[in-house]
Amino acid sequence: MRKGTVAAAGVMLVAMSAVGYAVGRIGSGSQTIAGTTARNEPTELTTGSIAARWPKPESDKTSAPAAAPGIQPAGSTRPTDSAVAAPAACANPNALGIARTVEIDTTGGPGLGMSQYRDYDFLQPGEVVLTFDDGPWPVNTPAVLAALDAQCLKAVFFPVGKHASWHPEILKQVLARGHTVGSHTWSHVNLAIKPPQEAKDEIEKGFSAVALAAGQPIAPFFRFPQLRQTAELKAYLGQRNIAAFSIDVDSEDFRIHKPDVLITGVMAKLKKTGKGIILMHDFQKSTAQALPELLLQLKAGGYKVVHIRAKDTAVTLPDYDAAVATLMAPARTSTAKPLAGVIRTVSGAN
Repeated sequence: MRKGTVAAAGVMLVAMSAVGYAVGRIGSGSQTIAGTTARNEPTELTTGSIAARWPKPESDKTSAPAAAPGIQPAGSTRPTDSAVAAPAACANPNALGIARTVEIDTTGGPGLGMSQYRDYDFLQPGEVVLTFDDGPWPVNTPAVLAALDAQCLKAVFFPVGKHASWHPEILKQVLARGHTVGSHTWSHVNLAIKPPQEAKDEIEKGFSAVALAAGQPIAPFFRFPQLRQTAELKAYLGQRNIAAFSIDVDSEDFRIHKPDVLITGVMAKLKKTGKGIILMHDFQKSTAQALPELLLQLKAGGYKVVHIRAKDTAVTLPDYDAAVATLMAPARTSTAKPLAGVIRTVSGAN
C-alpha cells in the first residue's frame, strides 16, 4: 500500500531513464505512439540459486503487504491480453459503464500516471481509470468485484504475489470478470531501499506468483509499492517490456477508514485534476464499503471510465516460475462428506 507522497526527485530519475521514445500520430480520438527499439531480454538476473535467496512463506498472513510504447484504441490490433474476457451484457440500464477501452503496447516499458510519468497523457477531460492494489483478499476483493459488476465496469488490479498465492481462487474471479491483472511485487516491500538484485527478484517473483495463481498469463503491468522506484529499476522494467503504472488521484484508503470521508476525498481530488488514474486497494475494507457510492458519484459528476488492457502478455522467467512454484501452497482437496450426510435439521424451521 502507498504510505507517502512521491518526491520530486523521483520524477527526475524517471525522466533520466525514459529513453528511446518517439511520438507517432494522433488518431480517432485516441493516442497512438509508434515504437522503434527491439525487445531485449534482461541480463544477469541471478547470481547463484534463486530459491536460496528467497525465504519460505510466513505462516502469519496478516502482514500487509527501449522502444516507444503504443496507446491504441481497442480493436486496432488483435487483443492478446489474457485478462480480457468477452464482455457480458450489462443488466443495469443506468450503469456507469465503460466509455472506452485502450490498449497499451508495453515495448520499452512506458510509464503511465502523471504524478511520476509525463510522456503519455492519454486520458481526455473527465476520464478516469480505476485501479486496485494489494489483493486478492477475502471478503474485500469479492465486494469490490460486486460493486464493479453492478456498474458494468472493468478495472486494473495489481495483486501482491504472496496474496495471490494464498488466494488463487479470488484472483481467478478477478480474471473471470474481464478485469486486467498486473503485478505489485511478491511481498510489497519498498524496492527503492533494496539492493538492486533483491529488488529485481521481488519484481520477477511477483509476476511468476500472480501468473501461476491465475493459471494463465497476465498483463505486463507493474506498480511500485509506495510508488518508490529508482532509475535502475525503471530501466529494468523497460528491458522486460513492462509498463510502470503511477497514479493521478490517491484515495489514501490505506489511512482513511471511513467510507464517507474516503468518497469525499476522492471526489475533491478529481475536481482538481479533472481526470486521472485513481489508486485504491481491494485489500482495504473501507474501499469495499465505499465503492458502490463512489461509483454513483462518479456517474453523477459526469466522469467516464476508461478500461486499460495490454497488447501482449507478460513473459515470466522459467527459473523464477520454478522457484515460486515450490513456495506456493498446494491445491486444497476436500475430503468432506455431503452436507446433508453430516448436518440435518432435527427441530425448528427447515
